[in-house]
Amino acid sequence: MLYYLFEYLEKQYQVPGAGLFQFTTFRAGMAVLLSLIIATVYGKRIILFLQKKQIGETVRDLGLDGQKQKAGTPTMGGLIIILSTLIPVLLFTRLDNIYVILLIVTTIWMGVIGFIDDYIKIFKKDKEGLKGKFKVLGQVGLGLIVGATLYFHPEVTMKDHDSTTITENFQVQEVTGEEVKSTKTTVPFFKNNELDYSVFVSWISDSAKEYTWLIFIPMIILIVTAVSNGANLTDGIDGLAAGSSAIIVLTLGIFALVSGNIFFSDYLDVMYIPGAQELLVFIAAFVGALVGFLWYNTFPAQVFMGDTGSLTIGGVIAVIAIIIRKELLIPVLCGIFFAESLSVMIQVGYFKYTKKKLGEGKRVFLMAPLHHHYQKKGYHESKIVTRFWIIGILLAVVTVVTLKVR
Repeated sequence: MLYYLFEYLEKQYQVPGAGLFQFTTFRAGMAVLLSLIIATVYGKRIILFLQKKQIGETVRDLGLDGQKQKAGTPTMGGLIIILSTLIPVLLFTRLDNIYVILLIVTTIWMGVIGFIDDYIKIFKKDKEGLKGKFKVLGQVGLGLIVGATLYFHPEVTMKDHDSTTITENFQVQEVTGEEVKSTKTTVPFFKNNELDYSVFVSWISDSAKEYTWLIFIPMIILIVTAVSNGANLTDGIDGLAAGSSAIIVLTLGIFALVSGNIFFSDYLDVMYIPGAQELLVFIAAFVGALVGFLWYNTFPAQVFMGDTGSLTIGGVIAVIAIIIRKELLIPVLCGIFFAESLSVMIQVGYFKYTKKKLGEGKRVFLMAPLHHHYQKKGYHESKIVTRFWIIGILLAVVTVVTLKVR
């Protein structure tokens, strides 16, 4: 909103400083500052409100040290993350940008699903919360919206670097050529690192390319569902999900900056996506919200994000990665989420297999998800979280390195 206000003031009255709002980096800086202020200052008030309404976490006895002390800790703290993100986004972004609109829809959509889940757990006293099939239905619905929008919307385009002329002084001299619709994505570690989803149908005939959406949209649905569930499983000990997510989103911000800038994308030979630079403002607000939430969520946590936060975080990360065509980097960048999800699948699968074959279920891990395994081994949760953060940083560095290592 402020973007349009200051654009008007600059054009009509030449107000000094109004032109700053034309710069994405300036608005991103303002967004991160405001989100941090909202999360830290007003976050405390939200926590007090949750305490007053007795919206506390119900903790099952899993035999873990310090677990009983967590009972009654305010939950639904994901509201802090959502509000701290949306307010700066509405103030500082260009709201006519299709990518920003998609991320706002994602934040609200997944936030509502998570809120319903938490509401059922707390107020209906149902520990299972929202039934799994309804969660998945909500995730599939979001994936369908995102996939269909990115495939059919006319503003979702790319531009070929061959149409761009850059001088010896590294200045963009000429940008010609049309922006085109494309279903290309990035394949990490390969020299010719672009994969077009149309190759999966074009072998039938050239006209079959019109049906690429039959591959593209289900792929988007799968990614949104997997990442949101991965973030949900990672939210098990103080600060783990919020801290890991901040690292991931900050890394995606680097890719958004590169993909949305004609010079950077040409120099690093990655896809140039017009309009993607506006994602920086959303990403800055989201990172600020996550870091601000960590102020109260680090050990010992004063608030838990609940599914209201974890499902939202996973959905937003997935959609940002898909928009900038880096979804195939998710297993590396979101390695923590991937490991947590994989540990649960291995544990459940092996237990069912051994129970069927041997008559007695056996386990690979002491407890799943993976962070609980290390708790069972006697590690303090602060040490587990810190080490997972370090691993997350290493994975982020590897992900960024894929820009040039092919």
